[in-house]
Amino acid sequence: MSMSGETYNTTSMAENRDDSDKSRAILVQPDGLPNLHGGVFAGAQVAQNASEPDSRSSEERLEEAQNLCQALGLDLAASLNFRVTKPKASTLVGGGHIESIKEAVEQSKAELIVFNASLTPLQQRNLERALGLKVMDRVGLIIEIFAQRAQTREGQLQVELAAQTYQRSRLVRAWSGLDRQRGGRGMRGGPGEMQLELDRRRIDDRILRLKKELAKVRQTRALHRKARERAPYPVVVLVGYTNAGKSTLFNAMTQGGVMAKDMLFATLDPTHRRLELPGGGVCMLVDSVGFIADLPTELIEAFKATLEEVESADLILHLRDLSHPNTGAQRRDVLRILLELIGEQACHERVLEVGNKIDRLQPSQRDRLPDADLKTVSAITGAGVPELLAQIEARLQHKDQHFQAVLPVSDGAARARIYQIARNVAEDHDPVAQHDIGEQDEESPAFDQSRDSFIVLSGQVDAKGRGQLEQLLQSRPGVRLFYL
Repeated sequence: MSMSGETYNTTSMAENRDDSDKSRAILVQPDGLPNLHGGVFAGAQVAQNASEPDSRSSEERLEEAQNLCQALGLDLAASLNFRVTKPKASTLVGGGHIESIKEAVEQSKAELIVFNASLTPLQQRNLERALGLKVMDRVGLIIEIFAQRAQTREGQLQVELAAQTYQRSRLVRAWSGLDRQRGGRGMRGGPGEMQLELDRRRIDDRILRLKKELAKVRQTRALHRKARERAPYPVVVLVGYTNAGKSTLFNAMTQGGVMAKDMLFATLDPTHRRLELPGGGVCMLVDSVGFIADLPTELIEAFKATLEEVESADLILHLRDLSHPNTGAQRRDVLRILLELIGEQACHERVLEVGNKIDRLQPSQRDRLPDADLKTVSAITGAGVPELLAQIEARLQHKDQHFQAVLPVSDGAARARIYQIARNVAEDHDPVAQHDIGEQDEESPAFDQSRDSFIVLSGQVDAKGRGQLEQLLQSRPGVRLFYL
């Protein structure tokens, strides 16, 4: 092939094929398209390190697209890289590029064409007509991967909602031969409902049912979250670009047994595990779905039930792959999504960046990290994990508030509940406090000074525990709560 700005690389993957049913595909990457995201998201600027490049190279984007195809199980027969100086509204790429794709299809006997770009419904339809094959864009590719990986009923519902929303605008079966019987009387009757309208109505009905089912899922998750809130465990969520090593680190910290592979979107459904911290504290660690550049809007909206874990987290660990040549661009892609989910202020307060895969870095590379204060770990070797656990505990305790609660010794239920809610609880029998409480509450009909003695409990609570503590003690007689 001798077109200007075009490369054609045949990458036979026959040696990697596990079964003969894999679809042979051609990957097309149009270069030179405008960046739809820019540097600002949700009204906030994503901070950038000067030593990290702002955009991905063509080779890096092509490699990521190839990995996505591999994650879906496609037999990638060829990769085409085109320079598109002026995108066409009808087909995105020009007529010469379409001829090159046809030639590649004839040589490779491909059954599917994947575009590493977002195609409009019109562009997808015109390309399929011009090429005579099914065409899939980046959004459809990611949705297909999610559909393949979803294991739980919740995940399957969310993926189906995203897929139905995506397909609704891509209905093209509006043939007059599929019209229903004509309606009306005499000459006023027009053609009946076309197949296109029937399909769209069916999809709308299905979307409505899925949203209702997901509303029930959200209610169930809210009940589970409320049950977890009754326990004194703060929630720490792992987020990051896909294949950054979240599941591997999750297993290293909790022995959680989550599937961890060197593959994009190896895990989809979130997993919760109890994590014991070095100082004796306990938190709930959550492994979430990975993010990716140009994450489809349909998926973000459909996965709100899953992403609620991020919104309600006490601490968010943003895991980065330091061995990736464009870790800076990946960082900004993740932060853009976090900014949309939780806002700029919460990002500053609750996000802790962690660099992973330092075992793949040379000593000279470790000395030139873009952020000297970045916490670094190796999920494979365990290097840096103890220090990370200590940092997590410090960040959680930094949000804690010291308190003292004076209550009657006879109120054993309140005493036991305080031990559940608070951390580092200590007891002291304080006769001064007993005297003060007795003077203040001696007129209370539910308080018997002659019978009750008092105990002082001191400890630490986070914002969640503070609300639980106040709710517990506000209706109890003879109790005083002080914040130090």
